[in-house]
Amino acid sequence: MTNAIRLEHRFDHPQEAVWAALTTPQLLARWWAPGNIAPIAGHRFTMDMGSWGLQQCEVRTVEPGTAISFLFSEGMLDTTITWQLVEAADGTVLQFEHAGFNLDTPMGRTAYEGMGSGWPGLLNRLDGILAGLPDARQ
Repeated sequence: MTNAIRLEHRFDHPQEAVWAALTTPQLLARWWAPGNIAPIAGHRFTMDMGSWGLQQCEVRTVEPGTAISFLFSEGMLDTTITWQLVEAADGTVLQFEHAGFNLDTPMGRTAYEGMGSGWPGLLNRLDGILAGLPDARQ
């Protein structure tokens, strides 16, 4: 069994719009959770995961407009989330990875299983948010 969740999701929206939805705090809060994310390597931020509490995060790498990777749940899960955007005909492909779950611990296994079933729905919510944003191609 792998300790990573990997998904690919195609959006009928331009790469700039998808990037904004991933890296703008107000938009991120609409599809995932409130957090003061910024696409700047080394930026530390907090995400409010409701009943799961405040999760400390740190941006590890950024390729502006294309990719961002950050440490998620520092000191608890210590996993890494990576979003990579690839331009596609009439849209954008998001290559998603949430890696580093410690499957030898109950918390790590529970998080892996829960997030494995939760991320597809979150990406669908992201698609819904994008549908309500102005399209850069218009």
